[in-house]
Amino acid sequence: MRQVRVAIAGASGRMGRMLIEAAINDDGIVLASAFDRPDDRFIGRDAGELIGAATGVVIGDDARAAIEAADCVIDFTRPEGSLTHLALARELGKSVVIGTTGFSAEQKAEIAAVAAAVPVVFAPNMAVGVNAVFRLLEVAARILNEGYDVEVIEAHHRFKVDAPSGTALRMGEVVARELGRDLDACAIYGREGVTGERKAETIGFSTIRGGDVVGDHTVLFAGLGERIEITHKSGSRMPYALGAMRAARFLSGRDSGLFDMQDVLGLR
Repeated sequence: MRQVRVAIAGASGRMGRMLIEAAINDDGIVLASAFDRPDDRFIGRDAGELIGAATGVVIGDDARAAIEAADCVIDFTRPEGSLTHLALARELGKSVVIGTTGFSAEQKAEIAAVAAAVPVVFAPNMAVGVNAVFRLLEVAARILNEGYDVEVIEAHHRFKVDAPSGTALRMGEVVARELGRDLDACAIYGREGVTGERKAETIGFSTIRGGDVVGDHTVLFAGLGERIEITHKSGSRMPYALGAMRAARFLSGRDSGLFDMQDVLGLR
């Protein structure tokens, strides 16, 4: 089996540490490099120090050099940083796995344009369980297509900067598509004051932020006399990291293309 050499962006962050741990424990992956911002206090230290291991890979501040040393860059940072790393990957002919959320429509279009030149997996949630939930939502929406109100409720830690989460939005997109609705037109993001009766065609989103919640998502189908809830709860960030490694292996040998975890898992 050919091993994929990966570069981890944002190496010292909470997700970066999980990615490093997942990489060094995956037989199909080699941790080639790890990098972060020049002002990060872990620059110059072993990447494994963050998880109590020795890797021989030093966290650097040169994104170009780090990406050049790898086959694939894995990025769970911020939209602006991810796009910078994506441009470098295109220039250097490297594949990219993006788990960052909070992109604008224009930024998503930029990712799609780069994917015409290099292979990219771009997904709001890399966890295998969450992607199974996406498929369950397709089935549920087809069955519960009349007489049920749809609400998406998500909770994350206090440090998350975007809302609703990318996963919650994707859940809404999946349901809206199956119901023949345009999410941009029917989404309701929070309610306050005298709102009037709920319109049947809307899809509501509720956001909770607090503590150290890794990520909880529920899609509620509320009918008259019954409720159906499809829920996924994350106990740690490791499922996202494990999914990212699968995505990196999936891209090996591909020349270009924009993919998501449904492609990686063969669920199309």
